[in-house]
Amino acid sequence: MNLRHELQAEYARHRTRRWFFKECGVGLASIAAMDLAARAAPAAANPQAIKKPHYGAKAKRVIYLFMGGAPSHLELFDNKPELSKWDGKLPPADLLKGYRAAFINPNSKLLGPKFKFARHGESGAELSELLPHTAKIADDLTIVRSMKTDAFNHAPGQILMSTGSQIFGRPSFGAWTLYGLGTENQDLPGYVVMQSGQKGPSGGMSNFGCGFLPTVYQGVPFRSSGEPVLFLNNPQGVDDATQRDTLDVLKQLNEERLNVVGDPEIASRINSFELAYRMQQTAPELMDLSTEPKHILDMYGAKPGEASFANNCLLARRLIESGVRFVQLFHEAWDHHGGLVGGLKQQCGLTDQPCAALVRDLKQRGLLDDTLVIWGGEFGRTPMVQGGSDGRDHHPNCFSMWFAGGGMKPGLTLGQSDEFGFNATEDVVHVHDLHATLLHLLGFDHTRLSQRFQGLDMRLTGVAGELVTKLLA
Repeated sequence: MNLRHELQAEYARHRTRRWFFKECGVGLASIAAMDLAARAAPAAANPQAIKKPHYGAKAKRVIYLFMGGAPSHLELFDNKPELSKWDGKLPPADLLKGYRAAFINPNSKLLGPKFKFARHGESGAELSELLPHTAKIADDLTIVRSMKTDAFNHAPGQILMSTGSQIFGRPSFGAWTLYGLGTENQDLPGYVVMQSGQKGPSGGMSNFGCGFLPTVYQGVPFRSSGEPVLFLNNPQGVDDATQRDTLDVLKQLNEERLNVVGDPEIASRINSFELAYRMQQTAPELMDLSTEPKHILDMYGAKPGEASFANNCLLARRLIESGVRFVQLFHEAWDHHGGLVGGLKQQCGLTDQPCAALVRDLKQRGLLDDTLVIWGGEFGRTPMVQGGSDGRDHHPNCFSMWFAGGGMKPGLTLGQSDEFGFNATEDVVHVHDLHATLLHLLGFDHTRLSQRFQGLDMRLTGVAGELVTKLLA
């Protein structure tokens, strides 16, 4: 027998059934287990069904007013009389000692606050003259003047604030909320996003993405004028019966495939098709502000049919009132490297009234107690001047945010910064601490709300984050 025949005979001996089952048993067991799991899973389980949190929640829903571009805390919430005395002077050497940032020029002079402050309400909250409407709800607010972040550029700063990480592709706070709680209205998305301002958020869609969670948990962009969602309406020639027949066939095919492979993305696809079909009936009516009474429209400064931040605030109330779990409004317009005075006047003129109206409206409808309202940007602004004599640069060491309802302690101003508003010095709240606290209000232990991904139990707060108990009612 030549060498070729010997090799063929040896190969044949190793292809017996006994060898196959002996050597490949683990693989067959895995295949069988996967098949049994897929068959046991429901064909199209609803991934947005209501779920119970870890413990009783103070907040059942969230409205996040994201002020993209970073509003200046020094002109709005953190009054610094000492900074006024140093206006036009170089900062003390020890203020910048050891500080490293991409943009700050150590030779930049300090810039005094451009607007007056006054105390308001029984709480005595100190607010800028640019916020007359917010001043009227001062006792309903929880103001934090000692926020701190790790990022000093817009995109990573927004992504960190939204997802707990500067790395793109992580689930957003809204996605985690929907993943953990589900949603009450199955005819609308559980997480809705609307945008206004000069452009979309610098961090893009990752600000409201789902990361490694199923896509059903990502934010769905709505519009405040025209079609609520692009391409929601059927094209000409496609009637309701034709569409329903088409969807039924797609659903059957997807369910058959889901039963075979058990991929949760297929369940998300089925849910998305069916949700879009139901939204064709519910979304247009919901987004029609002309049905609101005139005194409500006037309170917000809203005008039906016009795209605006005011319209978005009123729509946010209508959405959460209809059972939507998480609504996020992005207003990207606060990046005042120059034109600080005029820019702040303009943006506060567009946002102050509707923000205050939203809190008042929720309160008068009995919704504020279990609705968490969040206002803030991705970081603060420097006490040093930029852009000649009328601008401020990015600043991660200290900034301000406010909250209302949802278990936050009303009438509280937490935290202090140094005399220049450069560093947070008392009751410092890092972004991770904020996320841990917000999740707590929603009924979650932030260390337990996780998803296995690439061998790690991933969570919104990463391996950091401490509950800020002083903020809790």
